Order: sequence, then C-alpha cells, then structure tokens
Amino acid sequence: MAKLVGNGEWTSELNEAVAALLRHVNTQKANFKPQEIANLLWATAKLGEFVELNMVTSMFESLVYRISETPQLSQQNILMSLWGVMVCCARLSLDSNNNNWLEKHMDELFTRLKNTSSDNEEEQRIIAMAASWLGRACPVVPNYLTNISKIQADFRNQLQSCIPSLQIEEEKSLNSLPPVDLLLPDHNMVIEVQGPSHYVGGDFTTRNGSTLLKIALLQKAGFEVIEIPANRLLTQDSMKPCIDQIKSRIGFPPQGHGSVSLKRGWADQAYITADKGRQPSDHGYLTGEEPSEEQTGNPAKRKRKNSQ
Repeated sequence: MAKLVGNGEWTSELNEAVAALLRHVNTQKANFKPQEIANLLWATAKLGEFVELNMVTSMFESLVYRISETPQLSQQNILMSLWGVMVCCARLSLDSNNNNWLEKHMDELFTRLKNTSSDNEEEQRIIAMAASWLGRACPVVPNYLTNISKIQADFRNQLQSCIPSLQIEEEKSLNSLPPVDLLLPDHNMVIEVQGPSHYVGGDFTTRNGSTLLKIALLQKAGFEVIEIPANRLLTQDSMKPCIDQIKSRIGFPPQGHGSVSLKRGWADQAYITADKGRQPSDHGYLTGEEPSEEQTGNPAKRKRKNSQ
C-alpha cells in the first residue's frame, strides 16, 4: 500500500486499512524476520506524516535495534532500512525532537553497505542522501532526471518579474541531493513547488517520506527552505502572497498583496520552513484554495522513485 503513495491511487479505504494494520505492528514486532523489518521500516517511512510521529518512533526504536543486531543482512535490506531510518530522523529533526539515537543506527547501516559504487540509480540516491546526512564523502554521483512543470516555470517568471535583480537557479542538485526547484544562491534559500506527488494521496496536506527527507537534508546542509503546494500557484493573484513572503525572508520590501502569518496554521496552508543554525524550524503558512490536479489538468511535477 505504501507504493501507492503519490501516484493518485490512494483512497480513504487505504487510510483505514493502514491505520488498522499499524495497531498490530507493535504487538507482533518480536516475530518479524529481517526482510519483514526492512519492509516495515521502508513502508512506514514512505507514508510520511500519515503515520503519527509517536507511533513511528515507538515502532522504529525496537525494529531498528533488531536490524542492527542481525549479523547478516542483504544489501537490499540494508538500503531499505537505511532509507527508513533517514526519513524517521528527518521527521524528528523537522519536529525539533532528538534523533541522535537513530543517527547512530544510520551510521552503522551506512558502514555495512558492501558496494557503495552500485550502478543502480535508486541505490545511488540512498547512498548519496545518507552520506550527506552523516557528513561523509559521497562515494557515488547519482543521476537525477529533471522536469520543470508549467506551474513552477510560471511562478519563477512571476518572482523574477517582481524582483528583477534576484538571482534564481532552477533544478540544481546541491550536495549530491535531488535537484531543488528554485535556488536563490545569494540568500542561501531553496523554494520547493510541491506537486501532488509530494503528498500522501495528493492531498496537498500530508507530506510523504520522500518530501520530508529532502527538506530535512536541505536544512541540515544549511539552506532555508520554503515549501509551496502547487495548488496555491495557479493564478498570478494566488502567487502574490507567496512572493511577498519570499520578499520578507530576503529583506526585500513587500508591496502589500496579501497577509502572511509566520506561525503554525491550518492543515491546508503552505509550509515555510526555515533553518536557523539548525535550531528548531519555524513554519509560516499562506492560505488559499485551488482545484485538484484532476480539475486543473496539471500533471505532477516529477515522478519519484521509491527511495527518493
């Protein structure tokens, strides 16, 4: 079911099924085999914010110890577990919780990789992300496909029009990580235009594990990250509050197109995530309603592989 995340096939029935299954995991965790544990770590991480953080940590605490104590693990099991642990670390980091206990397991799993020069692109990306998180030299150069959506291009053009002097780079890979949508190099700021594939069920609210991991890795690398759901950017009028928010973050006087709140807001609002010297992140939000992807005919920005 976790493989359905982000591809438009998630349903309310799946919500109920996953919630019911997760309640049984903790009671059965002593019986899982290494392959099953790796599957659980990966699948739970893939579901991102759909699974409550306290449930994730209670599951991971015992399951990761079980994996760490298993002397023989396949490369696939190590990579799946490593990705799952990274996403859990990302969630804890974004929620300002202590993740040192998990980072130790991440380091141990990374060290156990037998072939860090793999030709498999999915494996290369996991290895590159783990190396970035741990501050290790990256032993691979992953290949990333880029695809600039019309919404992203329109927003970039509108932002450039409002601030002609602003330097903007698109689809740039930083620290061997997946490419960012827009980079403002003079301000150490990244802007991510998040299409439906970044959310569980494409709901523009519940971020999936891949999205959480990318944001946390960029923060850890020292970038301020602004996330804007793509359904907030379908018209120039809806773009204006977002542009004003960016202006305020870079010290450029806004023109009063809309109000912006730098505090926790409602679930249907956009995330503005800032890293303050790796202090707890703050979130600002921009309200608005837009049609769904099916209504607008706009495709998801980029098709993600399971490990991205």
